[in-house]
Amino acid sequence: MNYKNITEEVGKDYVAEIMLNRPDSLNTFNSLLAKELQQAFLKLDVDNTVRVIIIKGSGKAFCAGIDISDFSNKSATDYRKWIEYMEEPLITISRISKPVIAQVHGVAAANGAGLVAAADLAVAGEGSRIGLTAINVGLNCIGPVIPVSRSIGRKRALELLLSGDLISAAEALHMGLVNKVLPEADLEKETRSWAASLAQKSPLALQIAKQAFYSAADLDYYKAFSYMNEAFARLCTTEDAAEGISAFMEKRVPTWKLK
Repeated sequence: MNYKNITEEVGKDYVAEIMLNRPDSLNTFNSLLAKELQQAFLKLDVDNTVRVIIIKGSGKAFCAGIDISDFSNKSATDYRKWIEYMEEPLITISRISKPVIAQVHGVAAANGAGLVAAADLAVAGEGSRIGLTAINVGLNCIGPVIPVSRSIGRKRALELLLSGDLISAAEALHMGLVNKVLPEADLEKETRSWAASLAQKSPLALQIAKQAFYSAADLDYYKAFSYMNEAFARLCTTEDAAEGISAFMEKRVPTWKLK
C-alpha cells in the first residue's frame, strides 16, 4: 500500500515498523495521517509475517499532537467527527491482536502523548519529553488523557491534563507512562531487539494474552478472573501450547504456528 504521511516496513524477524512521516510538521496528526495509520494497523494485524509492531516518528519528534491548521471553521458536529477520526488509531491499538510498542524520541505531545499511552508498551529516549499540552492553547486533551489515566492513574493524569507541562522521560518512567528509558544512541537498536524477542514467543499466546488483558480490564474482580481462566483454558488446547511444553522438556527451540 502506498502511503503519503507514514511509512511501513516488515522485517524478517516478524517485526513491523510504522513511521509517522511528516517531519516538517513534527509528525502532527492530520486527517490523512490518521487514516493511513488506521489502515496500517489493520493491515499488519492480519499479516502472518508480523507478530509485533513498532510505531515511531521521523525527524526531530515522535509526534507533537494534532495539526491545528486543520482546526478552524467547523460546527460542533464537525469537530466531534474530526477529533474522533484523529483518535481512532489510538483506540484501534487495543483492538488489534498484535502488540504495539511506541518508540519515543523528541516530543510526544497531546495526541502524540495519547499514542504513547495507548501503545501496549513504550520505550523512550533519555532526551524525550511527553505531555498533554493542549490546555496551553485554550483546548484540552480529554481524549488522550483516557489511555494516559489507564497507565498512570487519576491524580497523575489530571496533573498532566490541567498543567499542560511536558515531563522528562525519567519522570514518565517513574509514573509508569513508559516501560524503559534508553540513551538516544541505543533507542533504535534496543527497541527493535525487544520487539524481536517478543516476536519469538508463541504468536497465538501473545495475541490471546493481549486480547484477554483488554477484555478483562473493565470487568469486576471476580468476573475478570473467570474470563482470564476461560481464555487460558482455551489456550491450553492449542497446538502452540503442546509445542511449547514439548520444546521446553526437550530443551529445543519451539516451532510456532504462523498466526
